[in-house]
Amino acid sequence: MATEHLLQHFKDIPDFRINNANYSFESFLFRDEKIIGEDFKFPSYSVLGIQAEACFKAYLQQSPYFEVLASNLQIQGETETLGELDYIVKNLITKENIHIELACKFYLYDENRSKIEEQKWIGPNQKDTLFEKLEKLKSKQFPLLYASETTKTLNEMEIEIPSKQQLCLKAFLFIPKDSNQKSFPKNYRNCIVGHYLKWEEFSEEKQAKYYLPSKKEWLLPENSIHNWQSFSEIGKQVEEQIRIKKSPLVYEKTQNNVERFFVVWW
Repeated sequence: MATEHLLQHFKDIPDFRINNANYSFESFLFRDEKIIGEDFKFPSYSVLGIQAEACFKAYLQQSPYFEVLASNLQIQGETETLGELDYIVKNLITKENIHIELACKFYLYDENRSKIEEQKWIGPNQKDTLFEKLEKLKSKQFPLLYASETTKTLNEMEIEIPSKQQLCLKAFLFIPKDSNQKSFPKNYRNCIVGHYLKWEEFSEEKQAKYYLPSKKEWLLPENSIHNWQSFSEIGKQVEEQIRIKKSPLVYEKTQNNVERFFVVWW
């Protein structure tokens, strides 16, 4: 697949935007521009987070609106690493330096998990939540910019302290099967890309083709899939994942449509 198509696909992944009393994050806004990406090599063997970082950096580097001044900048304390700044870029239109934090997350909605909205969105295997990510951004990742060690590092690099901080959160949100998508707030609704169901609900055979992507394939567009399988073939793979308490992502292809959903073990 052409690399510009991969970058365009990444750019088109829904952006989760949140700016409320608890999380007043300014969102990074992608420009409406032609994606080139001629020299970009998608790191297909890397973990998902590194793949997202590579796509975002490639977008920034090919954009006429931004200049990357630093990326994955580790800030060292006296005895340990304090943290990392994802990106420092210059907006070539406004001439401002901007600190950008990037995240790419897959969350499923569990209404009964909590009364707090952000805690209802959980990872496929219940290992993380949107709440935990937002709290980390608020209490650690964004404040790191203002640490004295960061100022010292940026001064040594002759980079002016950014005047803005922005969040780029690429989000794939999945809701229970047959849920009313319209009942969700707009910023969540804009990121809903599929549903999830339990193993018992999936075990009913359909006239469709299936694919079980590895996590390193989750960011690839669906039209990159060629080796579709039958329900009986994929069902065995899904059952094995459920047995070891893993919730697999599944693509289902019918004559007119491709859907994606998680089959959960919990």
